[in-house]
Amino acid sequence: MEIRYASHPNEVKAYDTSRLRKEFHIESLFVPGELTLVYSHVDRFIVGGAVPAGSIVKLEADVQTIGADTFLERREIGIINTGGRGQITVDGEVYVMEPKDCLYVGLGAQEVLFESDDAASPAKYYLNSTPAHQTYPTVKAAISEAAPNHLGSITNSNERTIYKYIHTEGIQSCQLVMGMTLLKPGNMWNTMPCHTHNRRSEVYFYFDMPEDGVVFHLMGEPQETRHLVVRNEQAVISPSWSIHSGVGTSNYTFIWGMAGENQIFNDMDPVAMKEIL
Repeated sequence: MEIRYASHPNEVKAYDTSRLRKEFHIESLFVPGELTLVYSHVDRFIVGGAVPAGSIVKLEADVQTIGADTFLERREIGIINTGGRGQITVDGEVYVMEPKDCLYVGLGAQEVLFESDDAASPAKYYLNSTPAHQTYPTVKAAISEAAPNHLGSITNSNERTIYKYIHTEGIQSCQLVMGMTLLKPGNMWNTMPCHTHNRRSEVYFYFDMPEDGVVFHLMGEPQETRHLVVRNEQAVISPSWSIHSGVGTSNYTFIWGMAGENQIFNDMDPVAMKEIL
């Protein structure tokens, strides 16, 4: 498991491109046949990917690193399938996972196993995990069961639909909030006008991008912005003090996950366009 430490905004002002990428950009999450995990000290967030290609992949981590005998002994996890059809087995119960299905697994689950139906077109499970203090039931939700929120317009190149999976009015959790945003064809901007939320951090995972496509992900303080070039199936860790927005060379999909002091989706501090530098 790779470890990432927290950074002060005053220090980030002096980071060059390579340092920004080292601290905030996650380049590779999907390795065939493997579980990949990144542990961030920002809200103790774990970001990961599992690609079962011909064999089962188990959710596990080094005992010394996580300080627990099992991965979910003191944690909860949200999982979204961004690849082909598969299944996840949680303590013996099987959940069939179609593309863009979400599964929440609560505190205390002993064994989580990832499988694909077809090794040639494997499931790609994107993972967000946060500390937990209470057990909530394991729940699966298809995209058709998520709460849709239509935003933006073609005039501003940001017509999109937000699907909320794990939130106060959907799948219950201790602190994890998770969902997915699909941009319509011809739209490239997300989350602009932007915002910060000082009580929660956020991670963006970009996918459904063409091979030569990129997203310019904007980060940093509103008056001290920076950018990261992000490609398909890559993620960005966004501290609470940072904006998180982006524009791509074509439309794309991204998964957002939040953790922190509360789960109130609208708890954010808007940034007026005239204030961005």
